[in-house]
Amino acid sequence: MRKKVAIIAFDGITPFHLSVPCLVFGGQHGESLFEVSVCSAERGPMRTTAGFDIAARKSLRALAGADIVIMPTWHDDCRPAPPALLQALRRAHAQGALIVGLCLGAFPVAEAGLLDGRTVTTHWAFAGQLAARCPLVRVDQEVLYVDEGDVLTSAGAAASLDCSLYLLRKLAGADYANMVARRLLVAPHRDGGQAQFIERPLPVSGSDCRLSAVLDWVQHRLAEEHSLDALAQRAAMSRRNFTRHFRQATGTSFKQWLLNQRLAHAQRLLEKSDAPIEVVAQQSGFGTALSLRQHFRAAFQQTPSAYRRLFL
Repeated sequence: MRKKVAIIAFDGITPFHLSVPCLVFGGQHGESLFEVSVCSAERGPMRTTAGFDIAARKSLRALAGADIVIMPTWHDDCRPAPPALLQALRRAHAQGALIVGLCLGAFPVAEAGLLDGRTVTTHWAFAGQLAARCPLVRVDQEVLYVDEGDVLTSAGAAASLDCSLYLLRKLAGADYANMVARRLLVAPHRDGGQAQFIERPLPVSGSDCRLSAVLDWVQHRLAEEHSLDALAQRAAMSRRNFTRHFRQATGTSFKQWLLNQRLAHAQRLLEKSDAPIEVVAQQSGFGTALSLRQHFRAAFQQTPSAYRRLFL
């Protein structure tokens, strides 16, 4: 059965933000998996920031039967969300819908109380306003997106694509998400992160070719041991320069990046093969099944076996 995706539009919306989830979950490639609807509290034509009008065919009542509800952005002045929108978000969440707040869309989601005591991210320039508006949430402006299980939020602009592709990968698997990413001409961001946080991915192309070449070399040898000294030597850098360049390029440490790469490789093996967990652990660089289970549960809050069952 197709999952119902409700995307909320409003008067004054930025077309780019609205188009992101429509492109990722809609179109011909998504017809067999998702039923996408754009809905709004307003009736009739709605203005956009690009100078043309749009109209939604459905009202906020469409949220009641949705599996996924996406708030793709919000007004740049971060005005309080109307009570009808907040109530619709709360009702959809209570009925089991996954709620997604992309970019400034995190504001209405947080205002609805769906992230109280939890972590949220949004565009870095508006993080302070969100923290002041919703003091019960923890705002992290350093990450691309945050997965709280039943609520996802993303940073600004292009990070909405990252978050949407991440969610698509969770729902439909790596191969499908990669196919969609190729159609959109963007890189599929598949790195896991510590707990529910997704670290900044490795750039598709970097100015430091030596660093990129070394990391590509590591990605093809995840089952092997890697030391900073050996990798710095391969990159013709000192250990200090290698560490500095690495953090500038990826936003994280080499140890965390390597763990993310190994977790992502383990996910791919679990999705696409029936290899025993012990073999998956060895091929992804964890060595033992126990080590894989410990790291996998810490990152994704489930066991490798439970994750595999999602793709059977």
